[in-house]
Amino acid sequence: MRRVILSQGETFSNDHLQRTSAFNAGALEAATKIVARVREEGDAALRDLTAQFDGVEIEDFRVSQEAIDAAIAQIDPHLQKSLAQAARQIREFHERQKQQSWFSVRADGALVGSKVEPIEAVGIYAPGGRALYPSTVLMNAIPAHVAGVSRIALCTPPTKDGSLDPAVLEAARLAGITEIYTVGGAQAIAALAYGTESIAPVSKITGPGNAFVAAAKKIVSGDVGIDMIAGPSEVCVVADATADPKMVAIDLMAQAEHDPLASCYLVTFSASYADEVEAHIAAHMKRSKRAEITTASLEHGLIVVVPDMAAAMDAVNVIAPEHLELHIADAMSQLGAVRNAGAIFLGEWTPEAVGDYVAGPNHTLPTGGTARFSSPLSVDDFIKKSSVIQYTPAALAHDGEAIVAIADREGLWSHAESVRLRLAELPDSVKIQEPEDE
Repeated sequence: MRRVILSQGETFSNDHLQRTSAFNAGALEAATKIVARVREEGDAALRDLTAQFDGVEIEDFRVSQEAIDAAIAQIDPHLQKSLAQAARQIREFHERQKQQSWFSVRADGALVGSKVEPIEAVGIYAPGGRALYPSTVLMNAIPAHVAGVSRIALCTPPTKDGSLDPAVLEAARLAGITEIYTVGGAQAIAALAYGTESIAPVSKITGPGNAFVAAAKKIVSGDVGIDMIAGPSEVCVVADATADPKMVAIDLMAQAEHDPLASCYLVTFSASYADEVEAHIAAHMKRSKRAEITTASLEHGLIVVVPDMAAAMDAVNVIAPEHLELHIADAMSQLGAVRNAGAIFLGEWTPEAVGDYVAGPNHTLPTGGTARFSSPLSVDDFIKKSSVIQYTPAALAHDGEAIVAIADREGLWSHAESVRLRLAELPDSVKIQEPEDE
């Protein structure tokens, strides 16, 4: 891992970070062609692209209920129980995020408010490839279900024999999904966005994927909603002398094993402690089943040695990591100093893995520094709001002159006249009022 050593008074900056864009321009070109082809050819394009990229000939992409039931029957009972526990705790957390419509009536009778409605149809993408992710299904579908989305369609790539992973199907069952398609990649995003003969279009698409999936989401964004353009996974661990370097090492590796492009950051207070962590990484690596991927990721990882806690927190806020672990004494005391992070894990007993699976908060998080302005996936991503306004004559009398003044200043005559005409028609009992000074 590369090292940056900061002296007293020196601050960590984006120049030290050397973060490159997670977005793959080459993937954008390929995804553009795939999306255009699916829009034009529909299911025929899906069949051809599935054969080309997944090596599977599929006639009917919709997974039958019989096939779902047969696959779920094969699942290991312990895994099934674990998925049920995760689903329960994820649902409990997201139930607390639900919003309600609200209305307020002013003294002059004007009613204003916000009407909350679930999005009608949502598409969820669960990736395949290097690993299968039933947890992704739970994390995306349960907030949608809690929000009240009436139609949730799941797309996920087929395995080499054309089947789907029983754990993914069980996660879908637990999350309330019955509409499942064996199609992956950029072509799945296009199908969800624009529809084909067998897949009806949706209004929003969520879920992670490779560079081609991310590119396709960027292309369809605007025609449908998307959650985010997610880059490779990342973790930042802040560790002081109280932290067990063995645990810090394995937590860094836990993100590195996702993807050769994953980003791992260690912020600590001495070079000798960083040496200990790297020694434990080498020891752990001998037992890793994903050593090649993990090694590739850690090769572009970064260790930041800082003089004090204030400098550590400054570095964290520049990195704005997807996952932040605070392996420090009294971690809660530093929570207020963290301004930019997708999810924050406090103390040595809270590895990032608890957030990936069963703690409850969503594991779909902003990456690539976007935690500076983005939030985790939530129930809010699956609702939409309409402003509601109803004026009485008294309310228009109160606000009318202000509306006319602003509209006239903006040169919008019809705006102003639409109010002037109504003011002229006010009942005699209603007196035009000057707005109060703030």
